[in-house]
Amino acid sequence: MKTITALFRVAGPLARRVVTASILGVGLLAAPALAQNAVPGAAQQIANQFSSVKTLTGDFVQFGPRGEQTEGTFYIERPGKIRFNYNKPSPIRVISDGESVVINNRKLDTWDLVPLSKTPLKLLLSDQINLTGNTVKSVKEEPDMTTIVLGDKSIFGNSTITMMFDPKTFELRQWTITDAQGLDTTVMITNVRTGVRFAKDMFTIDYTRIAMKNK
Repeated sequence: MKTITALFRVAGPLARRVVTASILGVGLLAAPALAQNAVPGAAQQIANQFSSVKTLTGDFVQFGPRGEQTEGTFYIERPGKIRFNYNKPSPIRVISDGESVVINNRKLDTWDLVPLSKTPLKLLLSDQINLTGNTVKSVKEEPDMTTIVLGDKSIFGNSTITMMFDPKTFELRQWTITDAQGLDTTVMITNVRTGVRFAKDMFTIDYTRIAMKNK
């Protein structure tokens, strides 16, 4: 379970649950946005290409802020939908249906819910990644990697998402969520397939069961 404690941080009633920590972080203050005219055109080209990929799946390795490591399979359907199935013995799965994100511990039958709009993961899953807006914190171009940092002070506070792309293939290699305390959770992805079709219930959240469990 310690490996999954870096999933997201929620204010209010769910804050007592350690499992809600940093992959979907919420924060307080943010760095100034990158000036619009400072965003390289090549970076926007990469963002456009990634945005055009509507479905993808593959394997992931997640590194928590204390070096914890877990593995599994991820599924993305743009806009807003993602699913992480963690390999056994972890009982955790994470699902976003485009509106909310839930962390489900199938062994304990717990369900922790947070609005997708309150986490910078929303920026990764948006229909279009626009680097001309005030969400852009920095863009760094290197021969072997293009790094784009996004955030929004008014929504996510100090939390950001850092996305790293291959500048030649435009493929996403990894992303890192930095939460309000400056703790990083990194997800590295491999064996990625695009243009896939998913079962209708792949991103379904059982709100009725959540309401019953959280009474």
